[in-house]
Amino acid sequence: MRKHRRQLEIFNLSFLDVISCGFGAIILLLVIARIFEPQVIEQTSTELSGQVIALKNQLEEIRGETRILNRELTARQEQLSDMKNKLARLQGELNDIEGRYRRAGTDSEAQSLVAGKLESARQKLDEEMQRLTAGYRRPAENAVIGGIPVDSEYIIFIIDTSGSMQQFAWPLVRRKMKEVLDIYPHVKGIQVLNDMGDYMFSQYAGRWIPDSKARRRAILNRLAGWAPFSNSSPVEGVVRAIQRFYAPDRRISLYVFGDDFAAGDMQAVIEEVRRRNAVAGRGSRVRIHTVGFPVQLIEPRAGRGAARFAALMRRLAEENNGSFVGLGRLR
Repeated sequence: MRKHRRQLEIFNLSFLDVISCGFGAIILLLVIARIFEPQVIEQTSTELSGQVIALKNQLEEIRGETRILNRELTARQEQLSDMKNKLARLQGELNDIEGRYRRAGTDSEAQSLVAGKLESARQKLDEEMQRLTAGYRRPAENAVIGGIPVDSEYIIFIIDTSGSMQQFAWPLVRRKMKEVLDIYPHVKGIQVLNDMGDYMFSQYAGRWIPDSKARRRAILNRLAGWAPFSNSSPVEGVVRAIQRFYAPDRRISLYVFGDDFAAGDMQAVIEEVRRRNAVAGRGSRVRIHTVGFPVQLIEPRAGRGAARFAALMRRLAEENNGSFVGLGRLR
């Protein structure tokens, strides 16, 4: 029994020593760790702060460079857009030039082809065809249509733009003007004045309007709303037209559209026109045609002006190789 208790006491002391040493070592390690921990944390915090500041500086530099690059990119895009527009414009001009060149080549080929066919057809005329063509005669230079000679190369319109004509006769004026233009398929020049001598197109004042389908349409369209001041007398317009456009080497027809000659000496007008429209050779006189509109006949006590107009213009037409046409109604 005694031996057993001793062994037990030795074991207990050794165990306590080991436990005590272990706890002491742990406490020593904790003390050592606590001594160096603040220094490590402070150093780590300082390094991280420096890295953050450096990264912020780099970020600002990158942002600045990005703004610069964006501005340069915008400028380059604008330059690219301008270049694309210029390229598109130049491409359009090139296409237009190429189209004109192709049309010119096609027209030339077509003309050559037509000329060749005409020459071939001429060579193939038999005796019967030659006999028929031998009897052909060109129309005379003083050919007439509806009683009006149409041999002129230039035509001038003198149109009464007074209120009575505008109110009662204007649709008929436009229609008659188109009919006159239609009997001249092509002329060298056209001009339009009102009875006061004012030009319809101021840009062509004193010179001829070139004849074309587009010009004729423009004249008729302009006539629809053309209403310059008028004294309802054709004298000023007739005299001004002859004075400006008369030439002995030109065949000119002058068409007067009107309804009234209320005041003035008819004989003086006839002599003035006779002096200015002097004959310099056969066919050199300006022809004066008149279309009379029966506007005054529908107004009470207005027939005297219409009668004077008819008398004056009949005399001018007779002396100047023209025709007088009096319309019987306004429709």
